[in-house]
Amino acid sequence: MSVTVLSYRGKWPRIHPGVFAADGVRVVGDVEIGEGASLWFNVVVRGDVHWIRIGARTNIQDGAVIHVTHDTNPTVVGDDVTVGHMALLHGCTIGNRVLVGMGAVVMDRAVIGDECVVAARALVTEGFQAPPGSLVMGAPAVVKRALSAEERRMGLAGAENYLGYVKSYVAECAAQGLPRDRFFPFR
Repeated sequence: MSVTVLSYRGKWPRIHPGVFAADGVRVVGDVEIGEGASLWFNVVVRGDVHWIRIGARTNIQDGAVIHVTHDTNPTVVGDDVTVGHMALLHGCTIGNRVLVGMGAVVMDRAVIGDECVVAARALVTEGFQAPPGSLVMGAPAVVKRALSAEERRMGLAGAENYLGYVKSYVAECAAQGLPRDRFFPFR
């Protein structure tokens, strides 16, 4: 298993022991990751020139990158968030129970409110503000409309699905005779 955790300028990541990490994950510097979060294959979380916080039960999917802006913009990702494959979050704030679609880019100082959906391939420009419960899409992104009550649950539903995927990966390891801690390197 190949998970890399590095300090930068004397700051080590603070990762809850219950965080799941798949092969290829890299976590660097001033990063805090909450209980039950999952980092999937080849995720990079780089808190080298500012800090990053990732909330509880949030899943960061394959190939996603989370970075910051030097001395000005940390990145904050709330609880129960789903960050899709190959998404890029840079110096932004993502609320709770948000779905960030595959390949979406959220830039510096952007704020995505709670229970929003950022569509796949959206380009959320610097300083963009999305009120809670919004559908954000396009390049450049705009708020298309308010989400229905059912749609507002998409971020939470994704987080719940990924908690199930963690359990199935752990069970698969056990069936293959691999140690349960294979995906929990922070214990």
